[in-house]
Amino acid sequence: MSAITKKTKKSSDNINSHLALVMKSGKYSLGFKSTLKAIRNGKAKLVILSANCPPLRKSEIEYYAMLSKTFVHHYSGNNIELGTACGKLFRVGVLAITDAGDSDIINQQA
Repeated sequence: MSAITKKTKKSSDNINSHLALVMKSGKYSLGFKSTLKAIRNGKAKLVILSANCPPLRKSEIEYYAMLSKTFVHHYSGNNIELGTACGKLFRVGVLAITDAGDSDIINQQA
């Protein structure tokens, strides 16, 4: 039982460290509207959705991502935890990474 929780904790720590690196060195867009624009323009490489993202919003993002062949990662934490992982003091429900910078988050999630 503890091995399973340890693995999920390690993977969430891993994505958090990659996110921090993207926030410093890469390009990204936070929020639903700007993420949709990035997906539609073909600029988004990876989309990250929080666990408590509304179902209609989640399905819309997943649909656009499927059309544009963009990878979608379902973040295990809620929008408050995703905002904290991004180093922001506000909630982040949806995040699109357009340029990973020094991080290899796109290769890792793909």
